[in-house]
Order: sequence, then C-alpha cells, then structure tokens
Amino acid sequence: MRSIRPALAAAAAALLLATAACGSGPATEPAAAPPAESAATPATEPGAASGPGSHAGHSAGAAAPPPAPLRQGERFVDVGLATPYTPAAPNGGTDEYRCFLVDPQLTETAYLTGSRFLPQNAAIVHHAIFYRVDPKQAGEAAEVDAADGREGWTCFGDSGVRGQTAWVAHWAPGAGETLMPDGFGFAMPPGSKLIMQVHYNLLNTTGSDQSGMRMRLAGGDAGLTPLETALAQAPIELPCEPGAGGPLCDRETAIADVAKRFGAESAETVRMLNQWCNGGAAPKAGNTQHCDQPIGQAGTIYLAAGHMHLLGRSIKIELNPGTPRARTVLDVPAYDFDNQALVPLKQPMTVARGDVARVTCTHDARLRTRLPQLTTLPPRYVVWGEGTSDEMCLGIMVMAPG
Repeated sequence: MRSIRPALAAAAAALLLATAACGSGPATEPAAAPPAESAATPATEPGAASGPGSHAGHSAGAAAPPPAPLRQGERFVDVGLATPYTPAAPNGGTDEYRCFLVDPQLTETAYLTGSRFLPQNAAIVHHAIFYRVDPKQAGEAAEVDAADGREGWTCFGDSGVRGQTAWVAHWAPGAGETLMPDGFGFAMPPGSKLIMQVHYNLLNTTGSDQSGMRMRLAGGDAGLTPLETALAQAPIELPCEPGAGGPLCDRETAIADVAKRFGAESAETVRMLNQWCNGGAAPKAGNTQHCDQPIGQAGTIYLAAGHMHLLGRSIKIELNPGTPRARTVLDVPAYDFDNQALVPLKQPMTVARGDVARVTCTHDARLRTRLPQLTTLPPRYVVWGEGTSDEMCLGIMVMAPG
C-alpha cells in the first residue's frame, strides 16, 4: 500500500507524524492493553498462525454484500476508468502502481461519507487508494498523465503530484462498502478531484482492468464533522527463512533490488524507517518489528485497519503502550491478507497531542515456501517495499481532529 514517501513531504501537516522520531532500540513485545475499546479482526480459523491457513492471498474472494441504503442527504456518484487499462510492470518486476485522475464533477462543497471500490479484475488488483487533490493539483496531474503516453501515470509510493494530498478512501482485499459514522465525512471542496492509485500485481496472471468506485456524497450544508486518515508505519527486517540462501539473503543486495524495481526512493524509505524507529542503530533482523510515533494533533479515532502483504502474521496498533494510559486501537492476532477492511471501533477513542501510537507487525518468511504466489521466487531478506512479494507494516486510522 502507500509508501512513507508522501509523509516525508507533508510531515508538518501530518495528523499522526509518521516522520517524527520513533521509539529507538530493537523491537520488543508490546505491553498488553485493555481490548474493550479496540477493533479486532477475528482469526479465520484455529491454528492459522502456524500454517498457510488464512494466507491463500491475493484471491478474488467472495462477493461483497450489497451496499447499505442511502442515508438522509446522501447520493451516489461513480468514478473510475472509462476504458480498460492493461498494466505492465516496469524494471523487470511484477508490480505496477498506476495513478488515474477521476472527476466526481463537484460544483459545490460535499462530504465523502462512504465508498465502495469495485475491482473489475480482482486477480491483479492488490489495493487502491483515493487521494483528494485541489483544482491546481488536478491540473498538474492532467499534465503528468498527458506526458506519460498511456492512460494514467506510474506512481510508486505516492500520488505523483506536488503538495499535500488527502487520503480519503482505500480498498484492500476483503473490503466491501466502507461507511463513515453518522455525522462525519471527508470534505470535498468544489472543483476537487481524485487520484485513483491502483497497485497491480502480475505475479501469477495478467489482463486488463476497468476498476472504479461508488462514492457516497452528502451536501456541504449537512454540517458534517471532517475526517482525516492517519498512518503509523514500522520497518520490515525479515531475514531469509532458516536453511535458505542466495544473493538476495544479503540485506544490502535486497535493498538494491527494491530500488531497481521501484526507484531510489524505496531504498531511502528503508533507511529512514530504520533511522526513525531504531534510532539509526544497526537494524535488528527478526520476525517482529515495531515503531513508536508521537501523535501531532488531538482527535478521535473512529475506524482502523492494518495492512501487510502475504508474509504477515499479526498486526497491532496501540496507544501509549507500557503506561497506565495504554489502549489497543486494533489487534489482529491472525492476519488474513484477504480480510483487510476498515473496522469501526467499538467505542471511539480520543487521543491527545503527544500521545504515542505504536504499530507492531509479525511476519513469517517460511510462508515464501508455502504460498503458490511466492514459491517460484528466490529467497530474500525482506524489507519495506511496494510489491506484493515485498512487505509492509502499516496502521491506518480514520479520525476527526480536534
């Protein structure tokens, strides 16, 4: 999903400062926190953490349930690809991040109160993110699009335009329609458009795609409370599975390979994550990594989700771990790649400026020898990378500032 790169450019405006100094030292098991307020994704089956289980990975999955009825003042607006697009992974890789400018035709202020992404070819769509851009940025995006020569433009790690963009919707496998709580929405000023970033993974299949999204919009006179998306990220330092070997089992060689496939910024992301989350000390390889990040603005969290790739085993988002004020925002003890929907918290959770958010992820390199998507690939030291065969550790929180 999203790289840390956009946070680099927008650190001052970040609601959750992904670029601020993180907890130093090696990752340790986080302190337990009361689960009563948290959102949790249940394990799909007993024992899922010891075998492939919930890690079938990157499948079309079951049909999503139908959308909920429109609430008072809402309307549907569809955006998406006008014609099919056939992805082609650059630089010898198996992944393409493609951005498309889509226009909801807003002539007055509106609020995005829900979204339902429609992956036309779910076999190759790994994720989608929608960034709100102002009219000037939309003009810049149109120029980038025109200069590319094909529909859309390559956008590994970000939206491909300058300035602050707002993450207002996303989709990952297992997500159906996402509804914001009553009385809340993402502000959409008149003339604003969306950049639809789609991650196409071509590990095992190819084809064209014509995905889109059905937006729920409420009028600007609805008096809704604006929402923001906050991110918490941690590094990946996953060595090759026991007994495996090869050139890519060397960390620096693996980082160079990520840079070759996704650009030099990807290698810089790996180094910066270690700087922020490990105090710049030598990385400590292991299955579990975490990062502590200070919250830059007070607010209330309403929904949360975790994002990893095919080697993910568990993910947790906590507030103020190891203190009397410790709380759990999200706890997914048996991660399922095909179940990544945003989860409403049982009770909204208030946060204060200066609180600490910790995201902790556990990955399992042995899954590379068990999952059909990965068994043909050489062993590698896994770091943060944009590809489905790479890994991420990303906590996603939808919150209202103030």
